[in-house]
Amino acid sequence: MSDTLAHAELIAVLAAVTDETPRIMTVRAGAALPSGPFESVHRSLQAGLRAWIESQTGHPVGYLEQLYTFADKDRGFDDHASEHRTISISYLGLVREEAPPGGQKPLWKDWYTYFPWEDLRQGRTEILDNVTDMLTQWAMSDRPGRELRRHRVDFAFGLNNMRWNEDMVLQRYELMFEAGLIPEAGSTPAFWFGRPMAADHRRILATGIARLRAKLKYRPVAFELMPESFTLLQLQKTVEALAGLRLHKPNFRRQVDQQQLIEETGEMSGESGGRPAKLFRYRRAIVEERALSGSRLPTSRD
Repeated sequence: MSDTLAHAELIAVLAAVTDETPRIMTVRAGAALPSGPFESVHRSLQAGLRAWIESQTGHPVGYLEQLYTFADKDRGFDDHASEHRTISISYLGLVREEAPPGGQKPLWKDWYTYFPWEDLRQGRTEILDNVTDMLTQWAMSDRPGRELRRHRVDFAFGLNNMRWNEDMVLQRYELMFEAGLIPEAGSTPAFWFGRPMAADHRRILATGIARLRAKLKYRPVAFELMPESFTLLQLQKTVEALAGLRLHKPNFRRQVDQQQLIEETGEMSGESGGRPAKLFRYRRAIVEERALSGSRLPTSRD
């Protein structure tokens, strides 16, 4: 029996927020996340990924952290999965959206295109109802483990008096995969289950979104996505876009003030059609000083 061959690649979940929309850089016409082989000339995996991102986007990435290493067999990359194993080392990066250079341009896509049930800024949606109805039917099928399956669905999707937890993006996706309801599991595509991606890239994307949503609660990472100066409303809308939830405006502003993460620039916004608002910038020195002490942006809901 021959040994399984393996090669390593770097894969990037690159997030930006543009016009109150969380966006992900994709390749292959939106079907995959950017990836490339790890080059041994780089002193570290992260250095290799930073160099690759800059070559693809034309600008350096700011915040970058390792997500997870995906090394399961039969990940669906080719027809020889039994002979070849791809080890994907994934990273989460926060950038500001810019048009990439070159002929084969990566595309920025709304991440809710892939996870439409995750956007609850307007409340629970018909899409979410369709998803949970089909999952409930699967859970209650006449097979062993029915009660456990139903409890898992209720817990992940906030049903039957359970609370919706925005961090459980991966668990919700995994339930749909287990139930065979999404194209990656062999199902016929349905728009309420979102756009599929190649291999397990949507699973990797779910991991990245979940990590970022959780990170918002204890690190002010959203500032990495903000322009040099911004209004408080712009900051709140950015956090809402990432969390997929509406936040309580007075509570949000009070907690931002208490954290002392921002300062006034002394200028006003020039937005047309509305009342000018104060412009702020974040105090990087304060953010760095408090990084280990739990400073965060509030995600209190209405």
